[in-house]
Amino acid sequence: MRARTRAGVSAVAVLASLVAAVPAQAGQTTRIDQGGLDWVPCEDIQPVADENLECATLTVPLARTADGERLGGRDDTVELALSRVPASGEARHTLLVNPGGPGSAGRQWASYTHWRMPVELRETYDVVSFDPRGVGASTPSITCDPDHFTPVRPDTVPADAAAEEELRADAQAYARACADNTGPLLEHARTVDTAHDMDAIRAALGRERIDYLGYSYGSYLGTVYSALYPDRVRSLVLDSVVNPDKPWYESNLAQNRALDRAANDFFAWTARHDDVYGLGTTGEQVAEAYYALRSELADEPAEGTVGPTELEGTAMVVAYSSAYWTSVADALSARITGSDSAPLLALYEAYGEDAGSDRGYGGYLAVQCTDSHWPRDWSTWSADTEKSHAEAPFMSWNNTWYNAPCASWSAGSGDWFQVGDGPGEHSAYEGDVLLVHATEDGATPVEGAFALRERLPGSVLVTEEGGHTHGVSLTGNDCVDEIVTAYLRDGELPARAGGEGPDLTCEGRPEPQPRTAQNAPGTMVERPAPVPGHHVGAIVESGAAE
Repeated sequence: MRARTRAGVSAVAVLASLVAAVPAQAGQTTRIDQGGLDWVPCEDIQPVADENLECATLTVPLARTADGERLGGRDDTVELALSRVPASGEARHTLLVNPGGPGSAGRQWASYTHWRMPVELRETYDVVSFDPRGVGASTPSITCDPDHFTPVRPDTVPADAAAEEELRADAQAYARACADNTGPLLEHARTVDTAHDMDAIRAALGRERIDYLGYSYGSYLGTVYSALYPDRVRSLVLDSVVNPDKPWYESNLAQNRALDRAANDFFAWTARHDDVYGLGTTGEQVAEAYYALRSELADEPAEGTVGPTELEGTAMVVAYSSAYWTSVADALSARITGSDSAPLLALYEAYGEDAGSDRGYGGYLAVQCTDSHWPRDWSTWSADTEKSHAEAPFMSWNNTWYNAPCASWSAGSGDWFQVGDGPGEHSAYEGDVLLVHATEDGATPVEGAFALRERLPGSVLVTEEGGHTHGVSLTGNDCVDEIVTAYLRDGELPARAGGEGPDLTCEGRPEPQPRTAQNAPGTMVERPAPVPGHHVGAIVESGAAE
């Protein structure tokens, strides 16, 4: 599933939805867990607020057996980078957080989550996150080609068969670079491997059971972990749920349609504010203006940097949260109606792929390509993408090329980890689970939440009706946040309703309002949160030097 490996997309939505920072927690001291982790002040990441953000490392086996034991004859190890914000009072529980991806560095999320928690949870919960194996500060690193995202990249929509073959060759070369530059870690980066790492973290923390909050891909990671270690789970919150019935290739095709629906919602919103943006009075007219700009950038990239592929990778954020809509509409309007490319360039620098690193992307592929089987015959990819593009042109070809290295991935692939009671399936976790999903989420289609509800007998599904937020829990929807808080605090869940669900609905947040000339003299762009090469929560004004 196409991820924002500049991982901060969900984080920016979180920041944009918050109304105030929580008070700083003073007087915390460095501690050593019962399990022996040595926590020290973090040197390479900063807290969102004035919390006591601590870091540690944990050594785990590179290769394991199916039940999580070290594979005989293999002494290679992985160093996992962890972070923690300690409870302000007596730490009764530990909440382990994963922001999704795969390929996303996770350590900053201990601070984000602590910041977003109500006081009553901050008093009793240590919040811990980690950089998964091969990603962020964990070592060894998954590295392939650091120059892969240097602009201007080839147009993702091939003009002819020759252009398609050239793009395919690029994907094959990238897969070879991953194999050549990474080493044996590439064969041990499946979701199952990370789930075993999570249990090693739990043990090192000295906890018999763990509380877990997983967003997006993190929902699948939590599903796998709870199936492997059902007795080690205290509570499980899975947000923006990955469809358990669709391995990654099929999941990407479904994601194409969801991304397109979300883009059309953005186009329709922009049309409702034509007095501000001037891009058309219907969603169809705004979409036409967007795709016309895309064609124009293919001939002459904006500022010599933003071509059609860079535009796609930047504009894709509108599918992750309506909090992005004003920034994207501002930039599109400035370029289309006023020939001013500076806001578009600023948007790309804030939201686009990191031109200086591909570590997140390599980490993404290492998981996706090995988690499940992919077609090896390129004609299958091509035919499926042509059909998808005809129905959903916003990101279909882009999504295909993003995942195309999996067609020639040398590390091999395994069977999809499916939970259920069918042949070859793994027994699903039977305890209480809270599922949360926005109905208009463009990154993980809501159908996945309904599918997982059917497979987890103790699950309850709460939907944010009409919501466009990818990552809903603890982001400012009072209805959702109260349910999450009650579950983490007391283990209380809403009753499971009859039928296919949802079990409870919460009203979505209001649509954003355009900025006015009075409160936005320039186009303000919120930069994504932490991945290597990105700044945390910085705000820049378009055209201004940093």
